Amino acid sequence: MTHLALIAGSGLLPAALIAALPERPLVCAFHGFAPDGVDPDLSFRLERLLPFQRALRGRGITEVIFAGAVQRPRLDPALFDPATAQLVPRFLAAMAAGDDATLREFLQLFEEEGFTIKGIADLAPALLPGPGLLAGTLTTRDQDDATRAAAIVAALGAVDVGQGACVAQGLCLAVEALPGTDAMLATVAAFDTPGRPDPSHGRGLLYKAPKPGQDRRVDLPTLGPQTLRAVAAAGLGGVAFEAGSVICLDLALMRAEASRLGLFLWSRPC
Repeated sequence: MTHLALIAGSGLLPAALIAALPERPLVCAFHGFAPDGVDPDLSFRLERLLPFQRALRGRGITEVIFAGAVQRPRLDPALFDPATAQLVPRFLAAMAAGDDATLREFLQLFEEEGFTIKGIADLAPALLPGPGLLAGTLTTRDQDDATRAAAIVAALGAVDVGQGACVAQGLCLAVEALPGTDAMLATVAAFDTPGRPDPSHGRGLLYKAPKPGQDRRVDLPTLGPQTLRAVAAAGLGGVAFEAGSVICLDLALMRAEASRLGLFLWSRPC
C-alpha cells in the first residue's frame, strides 16, 4: 500500500510525475482543477481541508507531494466544516500576503497534521534537467540575454510577481505575471512595432527560474513542448532556464521540437 499522496492540480505535470514514480500514489485533486490524463482517487475542497487530511491518514498516507496548476479558490462559507472554519483567518491573511505566503501556509497546515512534504527533486529528479545545452546552438548574444533575463526574473520574484521574462538584445520584451507564460508569449508574438529589436542581430529568448527564496518543494516553473511552439510563434530564438530548478515535461520531445523549430534549449548553470 502506498504511503504517498499526490495533491494534484490541472495540467500535464501530475501525469508526468506519476509516470516517473516507481509506484502510483494516491491521487487527490483540488475541486475544479482536475489533472489532464489522470483519474483522481479523491477530490477535495479547501473548505473541508481537515476532514480530507483525516481521510488521508485513514488510508495510511504519511507523505504528500504537490503537482499541477491551481488558482486561488473562492471560498464558500456555506461549505466549511466546523474544524476547518477555524482556519479561515489564517487562509485570508496568507492570501492577502501573496501567492508565496499562501503556499507556505498551505504546506504548514499539512506539516502540522504530521505529513512529510516531498518535492519533485526528492522523488522524480529526472524531471529537473541539470546544466547543459540540450538543443540548438548558443551565441554570446544569447548568453548575454539570458544573464539579463535572469536578473529581471530575480527582481520579479522578489516581489512575488512571476517566474519568466522575454529578452532580446538586452531589452525586456515582456514579463510573466498572473496570466502566465502563454499570455506573455502571445504578447511578444503580437509585438511587431518598430520598437522591437532587429532579429537579425539576435532573436532573443524566454527565460524561466524559480523565485528567490521560494520553497522548491512546490510551484517550480514548468516547460513543455507546447512552450517551445509558443516561443517559435513569438519569433524568439530559444529557451533558457535555471538548471536543476525547472520541470521539463517530456524532455526527449522538447529536444526534438527545439531542433525542428530551430530553437536552442539551454539548462543554464546558476
